[in-house]
Amino acid sequence: MSEVKKIATRESYGNALAELGKEHENLVVLDADLAGATKTGIFKKAFPDRHIDCGIAEANMVTIAAGLATTGLVPFASTFAMFAAGRAFEQIRNSVGYPALNVKIGATHAGITVGEDGATHQCNEDIALMRTIPGMTIINPSDDVEAKAAVKAAYETDGPFYLRFGRLAVPVINDNADYKFEIGKGIVLREGKDLTIIASGVPVAAAVEAAEMLAADGIDAKVINIHTIKPLDDELVIAAAKETGKVFTVEEHSIIGGLGGAVCECLSGACPVPVKRIGVNDCYGYSGPAVKLLEEYGLDAKGIYKTIKESL
Repeated sequence: MSEVKKIATRESYGNALAELGKEHENLVVLDADLAGATKTGIFKKAFPDRHIDCGIAEANMVTIAAGLATTGLVPFASTFAMFAAGRAFEQIRNSVGYPALNVKIGATHAGITVGEDGATHQCNEDIALMRTIPGMTIINPSDDVEAKAAVKAAYETDGPFYLRFGRLAVPVINDNADYKFEIGKGIVLREGKDLTIIASGVPVAAAVEAAEMLAADGIDAKVINIHTIKPLDDELVIAAAKETGKVFTVEEHSIIGGLGGAVCECLSGACPVPVKRIGVNDCYGYSGPAVKLLEEYGLDAKGIYKTIKESL
């Protein structure tokens, strides 16, 4: 069996920007002294005149991006998720969200898979923060294929976007001919009748693997990849809940306010069924290898399988 190809979605982000830059002269990229880490350096190398290093001043970078958007340019403002959603929240809210400007926030190094950088850099709250901003589209891609498609869709769609990317190389799972990316539409990766696993971002591949482990125990799990957290695919979520009667959400984010929160909000009124949220349980991360941290927080395939089995 050949080895599964793995690529970090931050790498996909940089490559997608460079490809789009060839086609669209109005695409500009801003970074906060992290072009090497966020991979916007790939774009900078190809189009140095359209890359602006704003220095370690994330709030200022977002405000500059807002100004550029008013001139007809399409700015992608890039930094770590902790600095984008955290440090520059007010600027995103007031300078981008409130006037509904066409600014794209490229937030890399999200979640606990920042690894050894520890709790101060492991942003597990960003989706919750961005969900509260009216009109903000939030995309959390699961692999290289989806990340590139998300960047392209963000460029082609007017309005503010929050794009979430990871540091850890993850399996490429969407490299099939019938893959189609559509904002606000989830993707069924596996059919099942006993329960539904709804996953987003880094743990999607692990969720599929966990479903196969459950199948060996005679448990038939439906798996849905939700790349767009906002707007959520309510129709698909409700249909799956009605079909299987039990829902498990899996995310590399706090269980408060992220995918799990969005799914619970959706189902509470339309189809109240038991929902178990699997993610970071209202705590800070700590320094350690990314893969080990996923195991520690029960976000690897074995951990997801174990939590579901215990819940059942």
